[in-house]
Amino acid sequence: MKRIIFITLISFFIFTSSGRTKQNSNQSDDQKGWFSLFNGKDIKDWFVKVNHHEVGENFGNTFRVEDGIIKVRYDQYGDFNDQFAHLYYKTPFSYYHLKFEYRFVGKQQKGAPDYTLLNSGVMFHSQDPRTMLKEQDWPISIEMQLLAGLGDGNPRPTGNMCSPGTNVVYKGKISDQHCLNSTSKTYEGDQWVRGELIVLGDSLITHIINGDTVLQYSKPQIGGGVVTGYDPKIKIDGKLLSNGFIALQSEGQPVDFKNIEIKELFHP
Repeated sequence: MKRIIFITLISFFIFTSSGRTKQNSNQSDDQKGWFSLFNGKDIKDWFVKVNHHEVGENFGNTFRVEDGIIKVRYDQYGDFNDQFAHLYYKTPFSYYHLKFEYRFVGKQQKGAPDYTLLNSGVMFHSQDPRTMLKEQDWPISIEMQLLAGLGDGNPRPTGNMCSPGTNVVYKGKISDQHCLNSTSKTYEGDQWVRGELIVLGDSLITHIINGDTVLQYSKPQIGGGVVTGYDPKIKIDGKLLSNGFIALQSEGQPVDFKNIEIKELFHP
């Protein structure tokens, strides 16, 4: 009897140890392959493009680094004057998982459009910023729109999709809406919110907010309106977008970004 109990205990120990080893291995695999797009010190690995300015000109020091955070600020602007801006990582991506954190701070800049209040975004599958013209307001891209609540008790989800110069397939057909609302909660004030994107080339795209999947769609492609001042040779309507640049948006509301990490995913 003692021998049977001893063998049973040994078997249980081996089984549970194996389970823990497998679990730890899975956790390690999940943590592998991530790297930071932002080094916490400067934006030397990024391009700036501000509307009304040439690519590479960081007008008004719009994008700056302080305390390990990329900060979007307008204290050197005066009137906003539609100087929408984007900060692009230096290389394009196709299949990947992106993670970042953001928060809204301060007051909306004088002269910025009303809709930009507590509003920013992360652009992806974007055209190369070096192909943008001086007077082009937005990049041809897909946007993960980031919003905060207005303190009025009304829902204002974040992690939405907007489509400057693009279209997507949603619920089986090309959406005729410029923006699609997510199912996220409303996040008020200046709290940090964690956003994630899982992008599978020109197929499925998933938006995640604070760990919850809030929106999915597919087949990102060039088309639609909203963008102005672009080079017509770039806007080939109907062309599927299988890759592109990632950019942080500036449109009149001070906002902070940190912990920007990416893991490239396998694709056929």
